[in-house]
Amino acid sequence: MNRSKKNNFFRTFAIALVFFISVLFLANTLLDKTEEHFRILVLGVDSKDYKLNKAVRSDTIMLVDLNSSSGVINIISIPRDTRTAINGRKNQEKINHSFAYGGAELTLETVSELLGIQIDNYIVVDYKAVREYIDLIGGVDLFVPMDMKYSDPVADPPLLIDLKEGQQNLDGDKALQYLRFRKGYKNADLGRIEAQQTFLKAMIKQSIKPSIIIKIPKMVNIYKENIETNLPVLSALKESFSFFRYDLENIESFTLKGTSKTIDGLSYYIVDKDELVELINNNILK
Repeated sequence: MNRSKKNNFFRTFAIALVFFISVLFLANTLLDKTEEHFRILVLGVDSKDYKLNKAVRSDTIMLVDLNSSSGVINIISIPRDTRTAINGRKNQEKINHSFAYGGAELTLETVSELLGIQIDNYIVVDYKAVREYIDLIGGVDLFVPMDMKYSDPVADPPLLIDLKEGQQNLDGDKALQYLRFRKGYKNADLGRIEAQQTFLKAMIKQSIKPSIIIKIPKMVNIYKENIETNLPVLSALKESFSFFRYDLENIESFTLKGTSKTIDGLSYYIVDKDELVELINNNILK
């Protein structure tokens, strides 16, 4: 590397480092200290650009709980067909309907009521945000558990999945193929949820590598342009940086236990209430 390129590299790195330190300072100065539990509801919507098309349902519902005292990160997935009460509706319905009725705010309220805990923050992510973010961080290293092949030309966006089994680096497009695949799992939607949890764990680990620091400004742009959330950008950055103090090799993931049941001709997922209470008490409230 010649001197000019070296100077450019170190200048870029220095600017990124100053930005990194400045954000940390501002976040800790302007925001309250993080409580013992920081909880955020992650909602994935089946749309190529949610900001242009909000008439959608949430395809993925995950609670991420960060316990600053224990250093543990818990991820709880809620099957989208979970039958539950939704404020303003006469009868219990599928939980993902809450997003169509009242957006992220109603879904946040519905999930909080179902789990019996306070959740204050949400983030809505669509296909565009996922693709751009994964490409920005250099892809996600993941073991694809089976050959994944499926096509649906009338889907929006058109769906063409063609992934081979094995360890590989998934770029933004391949990551979407992996996340949208649902036909080959033995336990149907629960298998897809497990695959999503595996992906999220791998993405978190990739996101805190030191090389990512210089990409923070672009991350902020993706956050501001493609993501809907009630979390201020400084608060989001603060919580992102806090990942450094967590044990990322021991991220715990759970799915609400229950059974499938057909009611009035519709297929629902009926959550086991005793198992739910045990899950929350042993992993979220401890």
